[in-house]
Amino acid sequence: MCELLGMSANTPTDLCFSFTGLTRRGGETGPHKDGWGVAFYEGKGVRLFHDPEPCATSQIAEFVAKLPIKSKTAICHIRQANVGNINLSNTHPFTRELWGRCWVFAHNGQIPGFTRRTGIYEAIGDTDSEELFCDLMNHVRQNLQRDATAEQLATTLVALSKSYAEQGVFNCLLSNGDWLFTFCSTKLASITRRAPFGPACLKDVEVAVDFASETNPKDVVSIIATEPLTHDEEWDVYERGEWKLWQSGEVIAQGKEDVPVHKAEHEMVSPKNMPRDCA
Repeated sequence: MCELLGMSANTPTDLCFSFTGLTRRGGETGPHKDGWGVAFYEGKGVRLFHDPEPCATSQIAEFVAKLPIKSKTAICHIRQANVGNINLSNTHPFTRELWGRCWVFAHNGQIPGFTRRTGIYEAIGDTDSEELFCDLMNHVRQNLQRDATAEQLATTLVALSKSYAEQGVFNCLLSNGDWLFTFCSTKLASITRRAPFGPACLKDVEVAVDFASETNPKDVVSIIATEPLTHDEEWDVYERGEWKLWQSGEVIAQGKEDVPVHKAEHEMVSPKNMPRDCA
């Protein structure tokens, strides 16, 4: 399956440590070698990097991993292709403008035969993930007001996510730069780092950091990932159907929906099948 990485913080923070761990899974310690992308919010602007090459060997990924881009919200995705060719237009995260903000979306899962509702947003590539994003954006644009609160948005996003998860595997990260919405259909985990900060070691590469020397006492930084990225910290594993709305590193709304187990999930863990559930 593909893997997701998100960050929500109360102060501009770089993603270098977590991103370094994730990139190893893109063709080295994991099979997600069909492209990668990352989006960093800077106010209302978004700094985007995409590459259809394996991120474990991507020169662009190596550059990003060493570049301390400061952001309060970031979304990253490494892809294992199932639906759609391996090319730049099919590389997550996807972006669209709504109400003067850039919305960024990354998806892990597959919904076979999905057809989006009619609206102004159309897919550029040929993945079901981008079709889902366009469907979600069309629904939000048609049914909510420009000044909708984060809580009102969450109600709509949860209902949409549940409907998608009833049709297939739907793990997602979505943000407009102010908040970060996360929904778990099968796998997600999170960790919130705050004072007193301590050391952490990555699982996928021998890299360690002492956050006490990199942070201030008031800093709050939350990381959301498909699988925990460190082996010496306690991560909070999402339950099936669990969702959280993050803002400035904190959970401001959360809940849990009943979503079914799909046949494709059993096939993914079969020894005869490689996990191929991500568009």
